[in-house]
Amino acid sequence: MSRYLPITIASLSSLLIASDAFAGAFAVREQSAWYQGLSFAGNATISKSLSSMYWNPATMTGHDGVQMESSQTIVFPRATVDLDTATIDFFPVPITGVPYSSGDIGVDAWVPAGYGTWKVNDRLSLGISSNAPYGFETKPQIEWAGQVYARSSRVLTVNVTPTAAYELTDKFSVGVGLQLQYIQVRLKSGFGVAAAAPTAELRGEDYNLGFGATVGALFKPWKGTQLGIGYRSPVEQNLKGRLVIGGNAPIPIRANIIMPETVTVSFQQELNERWRGMGTFEWTHWSRFGTFPVFDLQGTEVSNLPFQYSDGYFISLGTEYDFTSSITGRFGVAYEWSPLNEGNRGPRLPDADRFWLSAGLSYFYEDWLEVDFGYSHLFPVSEKINIMPGHPFYEGITIQGPVNDTNVDIISFGARLKF
Repeated sequence: MSRYLPITIASLSSLLIASDAFAGAFAVREQSAWYQGLSFAGNATISKSLSSMYWNPATMTGHDGVQMESSQTIVFPRATVDLDTATIDFFPVPITGVPYSSGDIGVDAWVPAGYGTWKVNDRLSLGISSNAPYGFETKPQIEWAGQVYARSSRVLTVNVTPTAAYELTDKFSVGVGLQLQYIQVRLKSGFGVAAAAPTAELRGEDYNLGFGATVGALFKPWKGTQLGIGYRSPVEQNLKGRLVIGGNAPIPIRANIIMPETVTVSFQQELNERWRGMGTFEWTHWSRFGTFPVFDLQGTEVSNLPFQYSDGYFISLGTEYDFTSSITGRFGVAYEWSPLNEGNRGPRLPDADRFWLSAGLSYFYEDWLEVDFGYSHLFPVSEKINIMPGHPFYEGITIQGPVNDTNVDIISFGARLKF
């Protein structure tokens, strides 16, 4: 048992942080049914959807009266890790007696988002949003050759952001917001590599909430053109929890992690009375995700964890067309560069660069109700897991193999009420 204790503590402690990276790398971008159909092109500019305030709070100035919006998204991810090498390096012997395939690790997820705005006067707007900016769940089969590094994972976040925006001139608006974020983590790994190995489980959450800011600006240089920029700041989360290995006494642990900042830049251009084009570029500062210490509650460092992430990038283009005064269709494409690569990818983090293809439709029912539908299919690039000496997760067991059968389908519905 003592042989696997340092491996399990180190791998689980690292996954306390890595799982959030997975959620960031698989960024919960699905905050809007409207922009889902555009592959999120133009999401920092004003549209009929309130959801652009998530990326750029200055866009609230484009909405009159009191409005509310709800977006409900279901994500269907699929991926299988098929190991072709699994070796206990300190013997060394190959791992036997358990399958080399993880099975499908994807778990369907529901992502809710809500928005509200109030036009106080001709210049000032107030609003609030509720989102899940990070979150994922993966579940390999319980017994497999990579179980020391991953058995199951679940991360949940809730972010509430009150915001204010002010229209300085007819062409220029600014906005600010305060982020309040809660996070909960639950992770399981196999305590050892043998069949029927006991489970090591880690649970942690940030009871005190993490705080951050969001700021943005919107510029309309001439009629029909919008340029928007939004910034979501880092949010530090102070996790406290425990690690339970089999039937042993819980080990209290704590870790401070920092969710990275994001900058979103968008444009929107009217091409004629019915047709619009838009685009977005987004940068996420994942390279700050380097080394994080994990402590017990007495302040003794359990492990020093290097991740060596790269920054993440996202670019999209989309178009909208008003078929009638009541029906608008949209289409978008995007490409996303993951912060993960073969040098830092693990079986809980099978993230890769990916291509987006999206379509959507909105129906405007009189003046008080609008409904949106969006669909996206993601095509990830084929990648590999390669945990061996030199990999940041490596703890004496080498696993290597491709990530197969990867794809993601996303369906999103939204509704907007005007009062």
